[in-house]
Amino acid sequence: MNTEIDALVSAILDQLPNMAPIRPDEIPNIDLYMDQVTSFMDEHLQTSRRYEKDKILTKTMINNYAKNKLLPPPVKKRYSKEHMMVLIFIYYMKGILSLDDIKAILTPVTERFFQKDDAFDIDDIYSEIHTLGKEQIDAIKNDIRETYHTAAASFPEAQESDREFLKVFSFISLLCFDIYLRKQVIEKLIDSWTKNEK
Repeated sequence: MNTEIDALVSAILDQLPNMAPIRPDEIPNIDLYMDQVTSFMDEHLQTSRRYEKDKILTKTMINNYAKNKLLPPPVKKRYSKEHMMVLIFIYYMKGILSLDDIKAILTPVTERFFQKDDAFDIDDIYSEIHTLGKEQIDAIKNDIRETYHTAAASFPEAQESDREFLKVFSFISLLCFDIYLRKQVIEKLIDSWTKNEK
């Protein structure tokens, strides 16, 4: 039986492709000033806002990232395409990881590949991660849909009036547990990697 919540979950999943990371060819290939950086991010990441008033990226955030060495410093107050790519990585990671963890994974990347004249650079890394992420969207949708079906079958003994609420609660709880486990894997990888890097 299709319910209102079934339709809502389906609509949310249909929106996931719109939340794909910023394409490499969308990122300006010219240096930008701070206001241009924040405007670009606001425009291209607006679908990830929960509330209309939410800020994607502020001047204070960017300054803090540079101060804490998550982001290489701008050159003459201007940010390159590579700066933008690092900022996008930070944006996606900060909802899950601490700034220390982000720094632990990004610092080796920026030290080795940021504004290097080598054949392999941040642009190549961003392009590869973007492609891999985009390819994962369908698999993620299917995984979430399967989790929803599992939750929808929960509490069969509950009263009809409670079942819809419990279905939503189960679904949210299962998604949270999934994120919790994935975060544990990420943190253990970071801890192991940083220990080996020292």
